[in-house]
Amino acid sequence: MEQVTIYGRSSCGFCVRARDLCETRNIPYVWVDMIEKGMSKQDIADKIGRPVHTVPQILVGDRYVGGFDQFQAYLRQHEAELAR
Repeated sequence: MEQVTIYGRSSCGFCVRARDLCETRNIPYVWVDMIEKGMSKQDIADKIGRPVHTVPQILVGDRYVGGFDQFQAYLRQHEAELAR
């Protein structure tokens, strides 16, 4: 699987769960802590090309997936690819 990029905050439970999903499935990921980087939701919106209302915001490679629920569904759909 391509590298996952997670934009979020350490204080966000769904952000932490997204990171945990990557770690438990050995999926390469980059964690971008919005607070640490001084990023706003608008900064992320500018990067992904769509409005941001919640975090996490997750990309697989250059493809926008969405938030935690969408990422979890994406992983379920690509289960066979992850098993390799």
